[in-house]
Amino acid sequence: MTRSNRNIVAQVIDDVKGHTLASASTLDASIRGGEGDKSAQAKQVGALVAERAKAAGVETVVFDRGGNQYAGRIAALADAAREAGLKF
Repeated sequence: MTRSNRNIVAQVIDDVKGHTLASASTLDASIRGGEGDKSAQAKQVGALVAERAKAAGVETVVFDRGGNQYAGRIAALADAAREAGLKF
């Protein structure tokens, strides 16, 4: 999970092989320029990355918040991913 002032990126990575299995960000065409504030877009990213992870066969993940405080957009992304079926 990476957060900047404008965007947020979530990736599901296989640590053993070092491959990205699924990813989503506010730069994706389906989310870019969408309605809502940054927290609403983070929720969309969370739901999208969960959908893509499940399609790749991933059900359980470890959430690495990258040193960011678990609040605001970070929490919105994580909560949306949980609601979409990912287990943390």
